[in-house]
Amino acid sequence: MDPRIQRAREIIAHEADAVRQVADRLGADFARVVDLVLSRRGRVVTAGMGKAGIIATKVSATLASTGTPSIFLHPAEAIHGDLGRLGEGDVLLAFSKSGETQELLVMLPHVKSAAVPIVSVTQSRNSTMGRHSDVVLELGAIDESGPHGLAPSASTTAMLALGDALALVVQEGRNFGPQEFARFHPGGDLGRKLMKVGELMRRGDRNPSVASGATLLGAIEVMTRTPGRPGATSIVAKEGALLGFFTDGDLRRLIERGLADPRAVRIDDVMTRNPRRISDETFAMEALGLMRQYSVDQLPVVDAGDKLIGLLDVQDLLDLKIG
Repeated sequence: MDPRIQRAREIIAHEADAVRQVADRLGADFARVVDLVLSRRGRVVTAGMGKAGIIATKVSATLASTGTPSIFLHPAEAIHGDLGRLGEGDVLLAFSKSGETQELLVMLPHVKSAAVPIVSVTQSRNSTMGRHSDVVLELGAIDESGPHGLAPSASTTAMLALGDALALVVQEGRNFGPQEFARFHPGGDLGRKLMKVGELMRRGDRNPSVASGATLLGAIEVMTRTPGRPGATSIVAKEGALLGFFTDGDLRRLIERGLADPRAVRIDDVMTRNPRRISDETFAMEALGLMRQYSVDQLPVVDAGDKLIGLLDVQDLLDLKIG
């Protein structure tokens, strides 16, 4: 084996061991921090210098995207006016392997005077930062990876894992689910996958339907003049309840069997009764999975009372690159 590959594997294994060590050390203090964050009405303000600051920034972003308002506060900027970002109801979450980072230590008295609780993520609760914190999430002694063990590596990996654990456990405490997640992630691939059928379905004149009792010809005419030509129509009762569904494929099979006069055939006699349908609250990814499972290109969309409100076409999902 190339010795460089072997060395890389050793480094990754070393960092994995650091993460496992932090997981094994978790105890009552972690639960205290979760309760503290959930009980405060303000933000979780993260802070750290250098590589620890980069981790603090990422943890802040994860908190914010999972339902916990959060910002990153640069310690050097904090003591030059940015301490005003901290306010009543906030929590300071400070990252420092040594617990002796000077810029953080200068901040602490001012944070305490503002009655903002301090949570430190550090190697030892006996460090200066640990002694002046309200709660300490102790990393334990961590040897860095790489040549001479100088560059922050294993310690920052452990900090990141601990920060993610905190953010995601707090998320569960807030009952922050897919619906809320979609609201916070409207853009990009994630936002598209979390869209709901109600946001994508065809409505109004793009949602073809005919009343029970119509002729097959009438249904064909509706399918033909519907914008976008979805190649299907729903059949509804007088009050709007979904009764059936008819597609171009159904028409083709009727013609193959010798259909003579579509004016003489009632749509009720040839439609698919009690068709598969979908709720407007269904997530787009789930809808695409159902379409693939059923081998269909369209699904009627109904409300909680089983009334027709739209049509979902597989092309609408594919155009948005969902799936």
